[in-house]
Amino acid sequence: MADLLNYSLLDGIATITMQNGKVNAMSLPHIQAIGAALDQAEADKAVVMLVGKDGIFSAGFDLSTIQRDPVEAVEMIKAGSSLCRRMLSFPYPVIGVCTGHAIAQGCFTLMACDYRIGIDGPFNLGLNEVQIGMTMHHVGIILSRARLNKTFFDRSVISAEIYDPATAVTAGLLDKIVPADALMTEAQAQAKRLSALNMPAHKGTKLKSRAALLKELDWAIEQDYLDGKALLLGQ
Repeated sequence: MADLLNYSLLDGIATITMQNGKVNAMSLPHIQAIGAALDQAEADKAVVMLVGKDGIFSAGFDLSTIQRDPVEAVEMIKAGSSLCRRMLSFPYPVIGVCTGHAIAQGCFTLMACDYRIGIDGPFNLGLNEVQIGMTMHHVGIILSRARLNKTFFDRSVISAEIYDPATAVTAGLLDKIVPADALMTEAQAQAKRLSALNMPAHKGTKLKSRAALLKELDWAIEQDYLDGKALLLGQ
């Protein structure tokens, strides 16, 4: 796990820093490592900060896996979707700390966070699936419909529009942007604020308010998996 991310705990705040190669590609081992880190954060009863590396949060799923091993790719996509579902129902607050670019599954991971803070600058955020010839999966559609501002849904999902950080806030991909040198200070301030919540009330309200979304995602994760398996059988 240490090769794919770093986990640290301080004052009830767990910082999970992704460090998987140049673009933080979300391979199956990387997704599993994030899941293990969330296990640790849950055991630590900690607010979570999920942080990218300098200049990039994540470029999305590992495209080399899709090209090399379609069977593993189906499992990778299911794992990525299941990770988002888990984050949306995590019993403690989750903050996405966007350190630069965020594309495709990188954006879906941000959408699964309770609060998203990013940096201003020449960075791209968006869903490029249609642009690169991929039909959007059910999870991507459902999660985007729930988390993006309504006028940006078609522009993002169907037309693959990519945004600068300021427009990403308007679209609903981020909640706030700050200068790069203020990112971690602001993220830690938000984590400290959220750590003062009554956590049973936070968990109960999160699960109640997202019950319909979580049910939709359960269906979508399974349907996407079946669709992927069907494509493999058709090869």
